[in-house]
Amino acid sequence: MPVEIVRRDGGKKFPARRLKKVALAILDLVGQKNTELSVALIGDREMQQLNAQYRGKDYATDVLSFPFETSVALSPPLLGDVIISVDKASAQARERRRTLDDEMITLLIHGIVHLLGYDHERSTQDARIMTRLEKKILRQLCEREVIKV
Repeated sequence: MPVEIVRRDGGKKFPARRLKKVALAILDLVGQKNTELSVALIGDREMQQLNAQYRGKDYATDVLSFPFETSVALSPPLLGDVIISVDKASAQARERRRTLDDEMITLLIHGIVHLLGYDHERSTQDARIMTRLEKKILRQLCEREVIKV
């Protein structure tokens, strides 16, 4: 269950080793341990460009997810890409009075849940379902002692 982490620009500020361990644990928890996941840690400038290009929103966001869609069977199957702005995560961590590590894990969980097909922007009911799943994953990571919150 390979997880590939790439760090560019602002993303170089955050160490990837721990995030990779957490990503592997999340994939296991959601029944996707035999899939591949790509995680990119970038800065706000690049995130703004991606958000404008793919969502038509000309500002930096905290996390984007791109599910891998193909009719070709790959082994191992590819789940998709999670892209996190370390700059935005750092600002949010300060605002929320939490560590950058905690914020990055929260965004990673959020991004992976999007890759599984959940979308909080469809409806309030979908948002509640997605939030519950994210909290469940966070709780299970704590129970397995992958993270401490």
